[in-house]
Amino acid sequence: MSTSKWQVIDAFGDAMAAAGLGQPKIIADGKLHRFRTADDKVGRQSGWYLLYLDRLPAGAFGSWKSGESRTWCAKSAEEQTPAERADIRALMDEARRRHQSERDQRQRAAAMHALAIWNRCTPAPADHPYLVAKSIRPHGTRLDRYGNLVIPATDGETVTTLQFIAPDGGKRFLTGGRIVGCWFGIQSPKAGPILIGEGFATMATLHLETGAPAVIAFNATNLLPVAKAIRRMNLRKEILICGDDDRWTAGNPGRTKARAAALAIGGKLLMPDFTGMDVSSRPTDWNDWYRLRRLAREVA
Repeated sequence: MSTSKWQVIDAFGDAMAAAGLGQPKIIADGKLHRFRTADDKVGRQSGWYLLYLDRLPAGAFGSWKSGESRTWCAKSAEEQTPAERADIRALMDEARRRHQSERDQRQRAAAMHALAIWNRCTPAPADHPYLVAKSIRPHGTRLDRYGNLVIPATDGETVTTLQFIAPDGGKRFLTGGRIVGCWFGIQSPKAGPILIGEGFATMATLHLETGAPAVIAFNATNLLPVAKAIRRMNLRKEILICGDDDRWTAGNPGRTKARAAALAIGGKLLMPDFTGMDVSSRPTDWNDWYRLRRLAREVA
């Protein structure tokens, strides 16, 4: 392999590192390869890439965990000839097909695994340590054999993945499952707005306080896809996006993404207000707000 090709591989690896995915050993054979990203746990490989060196060197890379994908080329768009641009489009279309096929296979397998685990679980007891700590009810969640609270995510038809919450509050998702656009719902016979927010504790709290149906999107990034899905099923219903106030995180992603979701579907934004409360615990969500308010009343 010539020096110039090694330089191309190094440049491709640098682009992956700059995207925060780490810098694995690159095999430039045009095939899809998995690798462990910088934030993967031991044994996980959520990163993927492929790199072509024939003709104009080009490739693509991304993460199944985050859903992010990017394309890369040895030449800038301004330097490419029309024929080269056409070649790159064809190569990237093939890369996307391969990535989509692999992702679909992983998600189908994860969905089957999720359903099998869910069917083996038992109803969550009201005295589960996490539920007690958050002052919330089970709402149809279940308990696995390790004592974790198990929350299913659905696309409206099937269970796509599971979230596990340990007694101490530690959270993780089933590996390979689809979360984008999927949710868990707390039903209510009460007429009124639909509430959408990030965490289970947050939305269980708001359901308790308002009696309204609540939808858990699991994270800030998933608020927009879930809000769009719920809007499609409820064209005329009022929807409130209940954001987290991530004031302790740069850019406040909880507020930013909640606001974007509300604007996109014509909904309203509802944010917790911690004014006058003790914020030494760095509260962010509606469950924090509820428990701080209750504590203040008990002290008074």
